[in-house]
Amino acid sequence: MYAVVKTGGKQYKVTKGEVIKVEKLDADVGSELELKDVLMVIDGDSVQVGTPVLENVMVKAKVLEHGKDKKVIVFKKKRRKGFKKKRGHRQHFTTLEIRDVSI
Repeated sequence: MYAVVKTGGKQYKVTKGEVIKVEKLDADVGSELELKDVLMVIDGDSVQVGTPVLENVMVKAKVLEHGKDKKVIVFKKKRRKGFKKKRGHRQHFTTLEIRDVSI
């Protein structure tokens, strides 16, 4: 059984026991979360698709850690003008362990 959940403006395909990295969530390390924006659940041959989300279906997850991702360099240059700009960005993330997909 797996589900498709939406968090942080992105969609993730999750199964029980999986560890995923999502956009930073406001939760303490070690706490339990309930992801309620479940878009689809597939259990064997039965498929449930929400319009846009499924009611009474939730995914339970545990927060493992918070952190910062690898640095992404943003470099802009205009040739023959002497214009150069170099910036870096590190995105914050939260690591979740999927505990249960309940229907």
